[in-house]
Amino acid sequence: MPTPHRLGLLGNPDFRRLFAATALGQLGDRIIFLTLPLVAIATLHADEFQVGLLTATTTAGSLLVGLPAGAWVDRMRKRTVLIGSDLLRAAALLTIPLAWWADLLSVRLLYAVALLHGVLTVFFDVAHVSYLPHLVGRDKLVEGNAKLSAIRSVTSIGGPAVAGPLVGLVGAPATLLASSAGMTMSGLFAATIRRREEMPEPGPSPRLGREIKEGLHFVLRHPALRAIMISDALFNLSLVMYQTMLLVFLERTMGLEPFGIGLVLSGMGCGALLGALTATTLAKRIGQRPVIWLTTLATCPLALLMPLARPGWTLYGGAVGLAALSLGGVVRVVAQSSLQQSLTPDRLLGRMAATARFVSSGGVPLGGLMGGASGAAFGATATLWIGAAGMTLSAVPAFLWWHAARNRPSCGCSRRSGSGGGTPSVSCPACGGRP
Repeated sequence: MPTPHRLGLLGNPDFRRLFAATALGQLGDRIIFLTLPLVAIATLHADEFQVGLLTATTTAGSLLVGLPAGAWVDRMRKRTVLIGSDLLRAAALLTIPLAWWADLLSVRLLYAVALLHGVLTVFFDVAHVSYLPHLVGRDKLVEGNAKLSAIRSVTSIGGPAVAGPLVGLVGAPATLLASSAGMTMSGLFAATIRRREEMPEPGPSPRLGREIKEGLHFVLRHPALRAIMISDALFNLSLVMYQTMLLVFLERTMGLEPFGIGLVLSGMGCGALLGALTATTLAKRIGQRPVIWLTTLATCPLALLMPLARPGWTLYGGAVGLAALSLGGVVRVVAQSSLQQSLTPDRLLGRMAATARFVSSGGVPLGGLMGGASGAAFGATATLWIGAAGMTLSAVPAFLWWHAARNRPSCGCSRRSGSGGGTPSVSCPACGGRP
């Protein structure tokens, strides 16, 4: 049997390079997820609200540049954007250990680096989503997204497992050197991809405002894309509230050291890896569309096991709940990302990704502030309860869209295309299904 067939997309040398770049970049990103808040909590002794504000600045990039980023990326070669944003993020992260060694580290510097890193991450993520259809073709999007999600999940296990001991050994600020190195290597691997994109042809008179409006109009008028975005917005806001107080809960309520926190977060990565390995099968058996809301409804309530935990054996139940939350999240993201990419013309991929990110992630900074304020007012445990409830309710908009499309005879689509099955190659403007 030929190697490319046996390995699927991993038999494609350029996809392997993107796969390696994703692995290294995500490893650096997962180390940041644990380490940056610990710099604030353990090194600078920040309070709950300051931790929430740090989360808000980390994610504020979606609000600041979310919409124009899509229009700009649609004008450029996506591979170039991937390389540049990785290298710039690596340089920004270096300032934290340097400031620590010079005894100049402050919460304000953390805010500035977090904001710059978040802005660059917007450009990276928009380019990454837009680049995949070009590299692998639309008929292999589910496989491509599943494989990239699998390696992200592996790094979700390895990142905290590496970061925890490093923080204990050299301190949280110095651990960010590993993040910077990972992102540098990610950019260098992306630079080795041989397949070159054609430079996008500009419109007759390209204008940023008009291009942004075109992307917004396309996404907001498409029922499937609109419902996915609303569900994502609710989920992400609640998830960030939850995550903002999770590290505070684990360190101050459960009394865990950085190594223990890393092990708990590695358990989340195990759930994410299982989700990535089963995402394609679940999408085929349940249907690509219903699996988007079913996984949320089935796994998010299990996140309540963590605030129910107390020091001792019940912490294992909380870790299982986090793993289940990650499993469902990955299955949902693989299914909905593939659907979004398949329903969008090539020339609008960047703007679709940016618009979806802007709407679905625009509330994330608010979620960080709400998480910090809730933690200060009610405590970390109560905030975890609120976040878990919000994540569960986020399934409602996607379910309502699926139910309406499944039972809408007037649009001319088959009921099967609205309820599951394969991804349509041509989308109906009424429901996103096959005419």
